Amino acid sequence: MISRREAVNEFYSLMSELERGCGGKRLLSQCNKAGGWPDRGVYFFFENDELREDGVSSRVVRVGTHGLRPSKTTLWGRLAQHKGNIGGSMPNGGNHRGSVFRLHLGSALLAAGDWPDTIGRSWAVGANASKEVRQAEYPLEQNVSQRIGSMPFLWVGVDDEPSRLSDRGVIERGAIATLSNLGRDPIDSPSAGWLGRSSPNARIRESGLWNVNHVDEVANTTWLDVLANWIGESTI
Repeated sequence: MISRREAVNEFYSLMSELERGCGGKRLLSQCNKAGGWPDRGVYFFFENDELREDGVSSRVVRVGTHGLRPSKTTLWGRLAQHKGNIGGSMPNGGNHRGSVFRLHLGSALLAAGDWPDTIGRSWAVGANASKEVRQAEYPLEQNVSQRIGSMPFLWVGVDDEPSRLSDRGVIERGAIATLSNLGRDPIDSPSAGWLGRSSPNARIRESGLWNVNHVDEVANTTWLDVLANWIGESTI
């Protein structure tokens, strides 16, 4: 059994390999459906101002996948929910009720900034919202889109069937549990200015990730072998 620090370092070594295979990180703001995405996969978001302990390389701030229960969801479909709208009546906005990533980031922005009380009262309330509520929330949704759109990310194709035993779920769960600092000696701590420190959710503040599920778990490091195998498949 390798140590958590060794597992974190091995993970980032695999990220370097994945970056070469992907042809570099992408920005979600510059992506669209015609990006050559695999149908199924796992994504890894970074933030440029969030550095690892070496003071040079960016650290992962969110890990995610899609459709672990039977569904027709795709990797791009999930990324598009995080990206938000391009056009329409509220361009460059989005719907945080359809993206928990947007919800968490917007909640931190609310806590850190001076936003109208009307937004604070409606944000993250309910699975749907009226047009009037969406219009009131629009400025914050725009800010969320800008923030997420500027985060570099990588992805790995993992073409297995949806299930709780899916390799996509194994990778997502293992990566989050390994990277999380919740209740542990910190590795690659978030910067003092990381927006997540303003999150009302302690699991985000203390884990250093824009994730809340699996941040308190201990990973069996065999998930790294699963990730390595799929990276190898995607770069052949």
